[in-house]
Amino acid sequence: MRTTHCWICIAATVFICCVLSLSAAAQVDEPHSDTLIVDSTTIIVEPPPAPISNLQVVDLPNDHGHAFHLTWNISADDLGGRNNVLQYRILRTPGWAGPLTEPQGDGPQWRNEQGTWWHLVEGVWDTIASIPAGTAEYFNRGGKAREGNDYSPDDVGFSFKILSVGTGGAVSESAIFGPVESSGQWYHTGKTWVVLAVLIFGGLMLTMVRLARGGRELYIRPLAGINAVDEAIGRATEMGRPILYVLGLGAPDEIATIASFTILSRVAKKVAEYQTELIVPCYDSIVMTIAQETVKQAYIDAGRVDDYNEDMVYFVTQNQFAYVAAVNGVMLRRQTATNFYLGVFYAESLILAETGSLAGSIQISGTDRVTQLPFFVVACDYTLIGEELYAASAYLGREPILLGTLKAQDYAKALLLVAMVIGVIAGILNLGWLTDYFALNI
Repeated sequence: MRTTHCWICIAATVFICCVLSLSAAAQVDEPHSDTLIVDSTTIIVEPPPAPISNLQVVDLPNDHGHAFHLTWNISADDLGGRNNVLQYRILRTPGWAGPLTEPQGDGPQWRNEQGTWWHLVEGVWDTIASIPAGTAEYFNRGGKAREGNDYSPDDVGFSFKILSVGTGGAVSESAIFGPVESSGQWYHTGKTWVVLAVLIFGGLMLTMVRLARGGRELYIRPLAGINAVDEAIGRATEMGRPILYVLGLGAPDEIATIASFTILSRVAKKVAEYQTELIVPCYDSIVMTIAQETVKQAYIDAGRVDDYNEDMVYFVTQNQFAYVAAVNGVMLRRQTATNFYLGVFYAESLILAETGSLAGSIQISGTDRVTQLPFFVVACDYTLIGEELYAASAYLGREPILLGTLKAQDYAKALLLVAMVIGVIAGILNLGWLTDYFALNI
């Protein structure tokens, strides 16, 4: 009996040993993909993430060239799967090989960088960008200058691939896309509405100028400041006191200064007819020269050329507050009856206007500097706000080109208002097809 028990124990022991041996053999034949056994030490190996798919590269439209647009489907392990994608590394070939001391040829495949030359070589992959996970597009915009570090030549076939970089540095590679070439376009399709607007405004302007030259009376909304010009000149004539005209501190090429010259011509002509004294102190010497010619021509047009005196238009200084002090002195000493402040003004605007108010002068101001308008509004009798200054030059000068341009602007503004109303209605009614149709890519 005891012998039987011994044989049973021996058989059970042999069976257990066989089972354990088979299990160990199975583990050796099929090791886990994330483990590596070296010298009885287990090392965890992180598998690479799945590569991206459907890589597409096209020349970026509506540009000067030297640019590509890349799109792709993100890795299955990006924001899903193993969720182990850290970034995408974008590579491009041909890449830049070098540096060389001098070029071996000529063409867009050579680039000079800080005295050394680099050459585009097929098969050399350059890393052009590293972008974070979760991104599915990239704009590869290069420079046009061959000497620049970001130079990307046109009409050269480039191929692209993207590496999905995972934790632990594991990398998977996408399929190669290319070759594809970049090129510049002559016409920006997103600016079609800009071209249309320019053509419409140009047509309106030519039509209005032609009508004005033909003698058509073009209606311009009257402005209080414009209508007060003749009244202010007449008041100064009745009082026997001079008129002060300040062109501001602007350069002769600024629009507000140019508009002020036109108004000065109209005022000088009236002053010549009424034989009233005119004082024009100037901040800029070139502005002074133009103002002298403007006033002289106005006196000639009025038939009073003998009454013109060059000293009525004179240069003061180009120091801002020294100029203001001199003009204020003229106001108080000469007791000017009317003051015109038309042009470009800065911090001196309130000083001038307050001094003129203390002197009891009628004051007409106008500027396109928004920050100075409040001071003129509170301290002057009449103020031309913004573009009203330009309208005043057209209204007083009665030049056909100025009148036609002004009327064309009015009609263009009316068309813009209509377009804005249509856009608001389309937005309220959710008419996406209409808003997309009028989309403007600036």
